Amino acid sequence: MSNIEVSGKVNMLGQMQSGEGKNGAWIRQDLIIETDDQFPKKICLSCWGDKAAEAKAFLVGEKIKASVNLESREFNGRWYTDVRVWKFEKSGMSSAPSSQPSVQSSPLDDYASQDSAGDLPF
Repeated sequence: MSNIEVSGKVNMLGQMQSGEGKNGAWIRQDLIIETDDQFPKKICLSCWGDKAAEAKAFLVGEKIKASVNLESREFNGRWYTDVRVWKFEKSGMSSAPSSQPSVQSSPLDDYASQDSAGDLPF
């Protein structure tokens, strides 16, 4: 798949997630951005490993550009798609100062907490 880039302002940071899988320890940070299109869309970017730590430094309202890979996989008859970041950078000044805290809960946190054993294959 060719290089895909998305850009927008940081809308929300999910809770940092970590666990143990069949390939060892993992860490994940979800980063929700809102595009600057005529009809803005929200996109959940999945940041794994060292990219998770980098994502934590972004503030709500900051503009970023991310290079991503799309990856889908099947688990128990359902398909799940990740937008995995492999590189990102700040792309400009924030559009407005934010009085919101940078970490907020998201519906993804509820889903992730249902599997506390960490035995999902992804």
